[in-house]
Amino acid sequence: MARVEETTPESTPGATDTASGTAPDTATDTATDTALGTVSGTAAAGGGRVAVAPRGVWSGPVQSVRDSLVVARRNLIRMMRIPEVVVFGLVQPIMFVVLFSYVFGGAIMVPGQSSADANVYREFLMAGIFAQTVTFATAGAGAGIADDMHKGLIDRFRSLPMARGAVLTGRTLADLVQTALTLVVLAIVAVIVGWRIHDGVLKALAAFGLLLLLGYAFSWIGALIGLSVRTPEAATSGGLIWLFPLTFISNAFVPSSKMPAFLGHIADWNPFSATVQASRELFGNPEGLVSDAWPMQHPVLASVLWSALIILAFRTLAVRKYRSATA
Repeated sequence: MARVEETTPESTPGATDTASGTAPDTATDTATDTALGTVSGTAAAGGGRVAVAPRGVWSGPVQSVRDSLVVARRNLIRMMRIPEVVVFGLVQPIMFVVLFSYVFGGAIMVPGQSSADANVYREFLMAGIFAQTVTFATAGAGAGIADDMHKGLIDRFRSLPMARGAVLTGRTLADLVQTALTLVVLAIVAVIVGWRIHDGVLKALAAFGLLLLLGYAFSWIGALIGLSVRTPEAATSGGLIWLFPLTFISNAFVPSSKMPAFLGHIADWNPFSATVQASRELFGNPEGLVSDAWPMQHPVLASVLWSALIILAFRTLAVRKYRSATA
């Protein structure tokens, strides 16, 4: 009679390394989990004793969150190893703060003021600079994904047993962390040039939360652009070309009441304008003459709704594009 050997976790190749968490990287860990699931299932069917349930059976939201965090960690480590990317990303918004505050601040009058006051304009301006900073991070997100596509890294990720949207979600979460750090530095610079909050810390934190939500929403637009072009250079150009009219045809730098009627109407219904107006309201900064348009009368709610709609629409499109895109 043939002797049937009992299979145990100790005798299964790779089981000890995986259980002890010494896998060289997360991608290998995920592949090992799947292999363990297959081996364990075979052993059970053959009458073997399996003491540890395979982790590869995880699916649905839990697996998606786990994979997304793994990819986010990978991108954060990559950012830390290239600190000049973060430093250069801080230069532009700081230049905007200094130039607009000291060059244009004494020449632009905020509606409702009797004369042009540089200090009043600085407080009016800062919400717009904050919003512009978080949305311009879109170009970086698109370029990073395009670079991964160009190097074939996306194809490697798709060959692994992981959630389809995890690669893009992880990338956008890493960009969100970088944007938050940029906002902290920018807020310090703003305080130095004279910007202040007037309605308490909690409302100010809520304003920064709305700004980060807008930045996260726009990063999904960048992800779609990065998957749709062939080179990182094209992604950078494509990520900026539509941002300039979006940010300047808004209430970020001048009140919409100062624009021609048709542009003012566009600015009032611009998702960017809703977040800027909500931030000014929560910071307690000068708002100028507020339009009668619904988003300007209910800016906080409008900001949340716009951001949620953008995330829903462009995440769906980006994940669909990810499934079919090739390097």
